[in-house]
Amino acid sequence: MANVGHGDGAPLLDVRGVTLQYKTKDHLVTATYRVDFEVFRSDRFILLGPSGCGKSTLLKAVGGYLNPVEGEIRLKGEIVERPGPDRMMVFQEFDQLLPWKTVKENVLFPLVASGRLSGRAAEDKARDVIAKVHLTRFADALPHTLSGGMKQRVAIARGMAMEPDILLMDEPFAALDALTRRRMQDELLQLWDDTRFTVLFVTHSIPEAIKIGSRILLMSPHPGQVKAELNSLPLDARERDPEGLLALERRIHAMLFADAVEAEEAHHHHHV
Repeated sequence: MANVGHGDGAPLLDVRGVTLQYKTKDHLVTATYRVDFEVFRSDRFILLGPSGCGKSTLLKAVGGYLNPVEGEIRLKGEIVERPGPDRMMVFQEFDQLLPWKTVKENVLFPLVASGRLSGRAAEDKARDVIAKVHLTRFADALPHTLSGGMKQRVAIARGMAMEPDILLMDEPFAALDALTRRRMQDELLQLWDDTRFTVLFVTHSIPEAIKIGSRILLMSPHPGQVKAELNSLPLDARERDPEGLLALERRIHAMLFADAVEAEEAHHHHHV
């Protein structure tokens, strides 16, 4: 059932055997070990796992900010080696916006800077995506006047304006309060329904993974490895099948939790 509806098309993003390392002051940390996955066009693909399983590092590597020490990352068949406008990142932090620029100017900035669009075409594009995230009334507002959820919508609009092949989202709603977070999840799904963009989304929240994802990659901690890949319920089936959602949540929880128990036992034996 893995590639339902993808036919025999090639994956948009192909991550193969990817081992990632980064240096801290005293250590060389192996963040992921030989990770494989494929993202197809219009997937809502989730990297799910505990803190420290290398999800964010993997997203940075797909973004082109970090090169694998082993394996390769290909987008549309081309090896990813540096950042590019075909991949836009949305982070958790709200300081991703330029504070001295209005909402509209923040959305325009990468369009114009990258040479993707200019003048009237850029203005039209910016207006269009700002309307999509329901911020038309705030187009001329500065970021400090906006709530956290609104700032996140500006960041999403800015990413979407570039029409990237893939939108990379690193726990984008984690810093929001629970109510705003749920609303943002709904809005993201609504946006996806309108435009069918491809998203690679990092989270450590099982309910968020199930809600947003069409496919979910479960990662184990230290260094991150692929534990399993699951399909989430199709959007149209969710209302009809709340039990199915609950069962999926329990299954994921058990798989992630089993890991923690094993690690704890191994740790225990290690010290005896």
